[in-house]
Amino acid sequence: MPRRRQFLALPLVLPGALAAGPALAQRRSTDPGLAFPTPGRRAWATQVPQIRIGILGGENEGDRLGRYEGYRRLMEETFGVPARLLLAADFAGVVQALGAGQIDLASIGPAVYAAAWLDTNGGVEPLLVAEQEDGSASYIGVMVTRADSGINDLAGMRGKSLAWPDPNSASGYLIPRFALRRSGIDPGTYFSRTGFAGGHEQAVIAVLQRQYDAAFTWASGQGDAAAGFSRGNLHAMVEKGMLNMPDLRIIWRTEPVIYGPLTVRKALPAAFKEDMRLFHLALPSAHPDIYRAIERGGGTGYREVTHDQFQLLIDMRREEAAERRRRN
Repeated sequence: MPRRRQFLALPLVLPGALAAGPALAQRRSTDPGLAFPTPGRRAWATQVPQIRIGILGGENEGDRLGRYEGYRRLMEETFGVPARLLLAADFAGVVQALGAGQIDLASIGPAVYAAAWLDTNGGVEPLLVAEQEDGSASYIGVMVTRADSGINDLAGMRGKSLAWPDPNSASGYLIPRFALRRSGIDPGTYFSRTGFAGGHEQAVIAVLQRQYDAAFTWASGQGDAAAGFSRGNLHAMVEKGMLNMPDLRIIWRTEPVIYGPLTVRKALPAAFKEDMRLFHLALPSAHPDIYRAIERGGGTGYREVTHDQFQLLIDMRREEAAERRRRN
């Protein structure tokens, strides 16, 4: 594996607001005295007769349903209303479903939240983000190549092909493009070709199958890189037997970016939102197996967030849209 100085060969400066360090004052799963909600039907059930949970793309349908089934059952048993899992083919599907009022909540990436907020004119609200083992609430995007590709750093990618996971991915598209452009690299001319793979798993598979020379995906940036880090897409693929990390080389990392939030439609009752906060804040200690399943790895739990912490992602999306208009 390349040494860390090779990962950071390209200077990046992303505002610190993206990293969501541990100084925030909001409630956290590690706070003492947090109790899991007492089971029972709530008054808000007259307005929310069923809880419709949006599930992002990025892995196959069977794996997604399997990971979330225990979570769905627990939600149903706790609040006394039916809970449904609604799978989206891609990130844009969740944005559209939130805007159309077809789902009530979803854990989404920060760029997806920004898109949903813009598309709904502020009609969505962030509740919580995941926390890492060190108390931070951020992750990274990594560019990976095949270990036998001969490509060791970003300079070696000049004239090579690159797969983005999804146009609504922060770590796999928005943040890397932003960082590359701010550093004087035009992705449209630096790489021989780029394309969308249809999700994070698919992007890594496209590299392994030699359809692209490199791809972006997401990782915690903590733990053993040789094992796919402590959580993230690489970690999940290793756990499922889809990937042997020695087959890949990580050649570049983005600066940290705040985790995507558990997001609800803003119009939903305040009591429903508070129950969702408490359910998730207490989930790691009350039901650790369910927590690990939906988070695809470890961590300390969740922390509350506000919309302001995602404003930079909204500004980036606006900049990306303006750039797209200029290209067209």
